[in-house]
Amino acid sequence: MDKPAVRDAALLILRAVLGIVFVAHGWDKFFLRGLTETTGQFSAWGVPQPKLSAYLTATAELVGGALLVVGLLTTFVAGALALLMLAAAYFVHLDNGFFMSTGGFEYPLVMITALLMIVVFGAGRASLDGVLSRA
Repeated sequence: MDKPAVRDAALLILRAVLGIVFVAHGWDKFFLRGLTETTGQFSAWGVPQPKLSAYLTATAELVGGALLVVGLLTTFVAGALALLMLAAAYFVHLDNGFFMSTGGFEYPLVMITALLMIVVFGAGRASLDGVLSRA
């Protein structure tokens, strides 16, 4: 299993899955639920500057998720999204126990851990970062 092709394939799958999840959440905040409802939820949760936070969160999830999928600026984006998930865990999930079924911090914990794997191991060769670094 300690072969570069296996590692690159695993990183590609991890990046793609994480990226799609973030794009879906950003899309939901912008277009399905909408920024007005998202702002209301952020306000109810006690998130500072809820309107600005909702806009920045939705943008970071949508754009950051897309960048993860293609593997561009990957370690920076993964680090920034990990910080975003840390803020989500603090403001939204921490007081609700562990399990996601009760709104607990299980989901952000898994997301932070997966994003840290990308920060530590990089995007892999099957990414735009990998292609640009070889060019």
